[in-house]
Amino acid sequence: MPCRTVLVPTHHPVGPLTLGPLLRYIGETSATIWVQTRDAAQVRVRAFDREWSTPTFAAHGGHYALVVLDGLEPGAVSDYSVDIDDLQVWPESEPKYPGLPPSRIRTLLRSEPTRMAFGSCRTSEPHDAKGNAISGVDALRAYAYHLSRRERDGKDWPHLVLFLGDQVYADETSEQMQEFIASRRSLEVPPGTELKNFEEYSHLYWLAWSDPLNRWLLSTLPSAMIFDDHDIRDDWNTSQSWKREINQTSWWHERIVGGLASYWVYQHVGNLSPEALAEDEVWQQVVAHAEEGAAGELDLTRVLDDLADRVDRHPETYRWSYARDLGDSRLVVVDSRAARVLEPARRSILDDDELAWLDGQLRGDVDHLLIGTSLPFFIAQGIHDLEAINEAMATGAWGPRIARWGEKMRRAVDLEHWAAFQEGFAAVLAMVVDVASGNRGQRPGTITFLSGDVHNSYVTQIPLNQLPAGSSAILQAVCSPIRNPLPRQVRIGQAFLGKGLARPLSFLVDHTDKVPSAPYRWTVTDGPWFDNNLATLEVRGRGLVMRWEAGEIRGDRFDAPELRQVARVAIT
Repeated sequence: MPCRTVLVPTHHPVGPLTLGPLLRYIGETSATIWVQTRDAAQVRVRAFDREWSTPTFAAHGGHYALVVLDGLEPGAVSDYSVDIDDLQVWPESEPKYPGLPPSRIRTLLRSEPTRMAFGSCRTSEPHDAKGNAISGVDALRAYAYHLSRRERDGKDWPHLVLFLGDQVYADETSEQMQEFIASRRSLEVPPGTELKNFEEYSHLYWLAWSDPLNRWLLSTLPSAMIFDDHDIRDDWNTSQSWKREINQTSWWHERIVGGLASYWVYQHVGNLSPEALAEDEVWQQVVAHAEEGAAGELDLTRVLDDLADRVDRHPETYRWSYARDLGDSRLVVVDSRAARVLEPARRSILDDDELAWLDGQLRGDVDHLLIGTSLPFFIAQGIHDLEAINEAMATGAWGPRIARWGEKMRRAVDLEHWAAFQEGFAAVLAMVVDVASGNRGQRPGTITFLSGDVHNSYVTQIPLNQLPAGSSAILQAVCSPIRNPLPRQVRIGQAFLGKGLARPLSFLVDHTDKVPSAPYRWTVTDGPWFDNNLATLEVRGRGLVMRWEAGEIRGDRFDAPELRQVARVAIT
């Protein structure tokens, strides 16, 4: 394969395929493929000696399609191609990165042990020396290059890559993104270099997903996604006062509407199974339009904007969380950002409707229960206690003066994880222990929270001697960042908060009735690691093997990033 520098251009290509294809949902008998096109068109996917087609829908001037492939056989494998109208656009006739394997669909087989990759926090800088100096080597891109040189049948590849938040950074933009913004409006007027609307989000997704190596990976590995704060803005929904202040700005309403509407188009719709799609209020309009054979392209601009506006004001009216069956394992992905209760008298990271849904999803009778949440559920014990104390401070447990100081501290140090919402944390922990104890069906081998956000990777576990005899292992695996490392001084500060303050903060929590004590203590068993990483998880019977791997550039081979194992953890 020739060695050359691969740079992401600033402007969209002129061909009919703007972005994609992305292989999104995969099941035993169905799959979905997402594309963005230049024009209104009919999109056709050919695979398994069959073809499926659907018309595009529009949103804010963009054109999109999600093609649902049904009637497939479990464990079947097929290369696929994509046509726009009567023109084949994928595979490309002149690929920008020659030598990559063909894009392929491989349906799930229930008897096959689950393999998945996961991680979070990935900036959209170019993949040259300058971009790597800013954000480090993209671990996802290194993983793509690694897979492209392995067995071509993909039998040992992950069944899924799970992106756990901050797929795009709407508030910390690259030079390329700022160039695009400046071509549309003044950077001197709020929100300045931050994103303003749907159209700017569309360009940011294009920057994030159009690099040839990453584009190939997303075309051949199924993906699942959930947002975190930077997909919208740092500290999104951290508190009621934060929300009140941001709503007073001149630009926020357009930003939150554009952010959530574009999230539905670029991320959420592909998370859903065909059965879940059929129940989605927006997708029902897409299907009805196609079935009626109505003239012209369906424009969802108003529908999506109204949805985004409504969900921001009334999060209980729409669910971003979802679940997927992966062989004998189950993945439940939880929205820990948009569904929050922020009233000072009652704070919860999940509202009552979301808690009830999650309560119904957390069941045994699976080999492994995987819970995806962008924010770590089990954070380092010292930081957990600090966030619990800070929540009590900010909600007035020690009076209004301390409350004001507590709110400033919350935002300054990002004290807004599950631990900062003690009501929701306690409710979900009780559900999980119930599953582990065998009270909700047969005990899984493990119950594993998969998370990101904190820009370091680690594993925590509740010691088995604290749980009822015979319980499942309950652990947390964090992989963050994929590409956005912390400065060294911030790493030192995190380590101090996590370890240096653990004992005094634990003493304070144990000696006050204003802060609830965690019913279990957990320990960091492995890590932290601060590299850009992508993690992989493999089911091994009743246990797991997890690896964290980072990318490396040797010399000037920017288009051939190597993969280096940072850590390997076995849960037996």
